[in-house]
Amino acid sequence: MQQALRNRLTFGPLMLGALIVILELDLRIEHWTSGWIAGSDGRHYGLCGVGLFVILMLLLPLATQELATLFSAEKVRPYRFLAAAGSGLLTLHAFLTQFAWFQRIAASAFAFALVLVMILAAVRRVWGRNTHEAITHMAGTVLATLYLGGLGWFLLALRVKHSMNFTHGYQGSTESILMILLTVKSADIGAFTFGSLFGQHKLIPWLSPRKSWEGLFGGLAVAALVGLVCVEVWQRQLPTLSPIKGCLFGAIIGLVGQAGDLLESLMKRDAEVKDSGHLIPGFGGVLDVIDSPLLAAPVAYLLFSWS
Repeated sequence: MQQALRNRLTFGPLMLGALIVILELDLRIEHWTSGWIAGSDGRHYGLCGVGLFVILMLLLPLATQELATLFSAEKVRPYRFLAAAGSGLLTLHAFLTQFAWFQRIAASAFAFALVLVMILAAVRRVWGRNTHEAITHMAGTVLATLYLGGLGWFLLALRVKHSMNFTHGYQGSTESILMILLTVKSADIGAFTFGSLFGQHKLIPWLSPRKSWEGLFGGLAVAALVGLVCVEVWQRQLPTLSPIKGCLFGAIIGLVGQAGDLLESLMKRDAEVKDSGHLIPGFGGVLDVIDSPLLAAPVAYLLFSWS
């Protein structure tokens, strides 16, 4: 337990620091390329989301391997290469939505990418002259693509579209990405801390025995506070978010992040494993780290579109 905590305290800040550096580089690339991209509104913008695009393209194939391992416990065996390629294709789709020429075909291209993954999975099965478990291979491949690539699409699309008048025309999407990650992870830390100190009433004991109602509400309170701090610190970058909206945003995203943890716990319990992998000491696998932000991304996308 103490070793796991030390690993978390060591690798957690390292990962956060690396993320901040990459997002700072991402923002600098946007500034360096200012005026390169003509938007559909007639204005010109810089190239957005390069750093985040690279992060997702590196992490999603690793997460696909871990997710496929969890699926295999119930004899759902996605084609890992196809699922990783499909997730990458959806990530590329989100990146391209910043270009006016692509926006005209964005909806049809997204649908085509999903259908292509399904068809290629079927072709892969036919190529091997084997009809046994063809449905589970096809369904597993599409599900893995949607779970990772589909949720990742919202995170990258938020970075791209927010810089193109997604939130009333202000270019503050790097801060919005950081706000999502900080509120999600602060909810995790708050839930762990309050649960350890005051946890008496189990949340869902048969699914996640260590989670408690006290930890949940403590985590949401911390996430709301972090949301408020983000709005106060980044007033210029996030002008459409009031302090009250910042608190609500933090609490909602923190709650969704906790739901993401429970969703992965459901899959891990079904697969009878403790962690999705062992790549990151103290955290488990890549999927253990990115599950909450990925599930929070579509909700954040919706909240920012209303702000």
